[in-house]
Amino acid sequence: MDALMQFILSGFTVGAVYALVALGFTIIYNASDVVNFAQGEFVMLGGMITAFTYAAGLPLPLAGLVAIVITAAVGVALNKLAIEPARGAPVVSLVIITIGASIFIRGVAQLVFDKQLHRFPAFSGDDPIHILGATILPQSLWVIGGAVFVFVGLWAFFTKTLTGKAVLAAANNRLAAQLVGINTNWVMTLSFSLSAAIAALAGVLITPITLVSYDVGVALALKGFAAAMLGGMGNPKGALVGGIALGLMEALTAGYLSSQYKEAVAFVVILAVLFVMPQGLFGAKSTERV
Repeated sequence: MDALMQFILSGFTVGAVYALVALGFTIIYNASDVVNFAQGEFVMLGGMITAFTYAAGLPLPLAGLVAIVITAAVGVALNKLAIEPARGAPVVSLVIITIGASIFIRGVAQLVFDKQLHRFPAFSGDDPIHILGATILPQSLWVIGGAVFVFVGLWAFFTKTLTGKAVLAAANNRLAAQLVGINTNWVMTLSFSLSAAIAALAGVLITPITLVSYDVGVALALKGFAAAMLGGMGNPKGALVGGIALGLMEALTAGYLSSQYKEAVAFVVILAVLFVMPQGLFGAKSTERV
């Protein structure tokens, strides 16, 4: 029983990161129908920039904020320099552009930073918390809380603010939104900056636990994509649930089968969703784009 609780706590921690990445996928997908495979690189940038600015002498909270702002600017640059010029191209072409952007960002990070693993101190110390015979690090609670906070914040933004409703309108019908005076180019810019900032936050929160290097983004993008598909692509609630579910499946697979099979779980989930329930857990033939 103690082992099961430990696996569950570990799964929630990792799953919360996947949920944050999946939420980023969801924002971009709803705004442009594009699956942004550079999303994992935004997580990497959040962790790497925080580690280097903290090492340069900035207080940790300020270093994290700087990382989130810079990464959001990178997201805006991706939209302005790569996605907007290709508007009207087939969706597959736009996906290939995001893959190319991912490779480019990873290469630049390797040159600007280095190839080593980096970390910075946990926000609340490293003394574990005991829960029902298992232990969890305080930083893990920051990760889980961050995912819940972002989900609630996005829900409030999209349902309670005029700006959020403008994003919804542009997502549902771009032409109609333009006819009523909504600047859809600005909506796209906002969506890319939001998704990049959320991914950077994930990088800031998880780095004290898992460490960060220039090449961690590939795996995170794949698993975030799997989580988004599992929950239902374009559904924020599905992104949260899908991320937690994927994290739990990985933890239980590593605990009860073998850690060698853990990395295959995301691939299995993608294939299962494609063959068994293409709409995901919360998807439907006709869904509200949020």
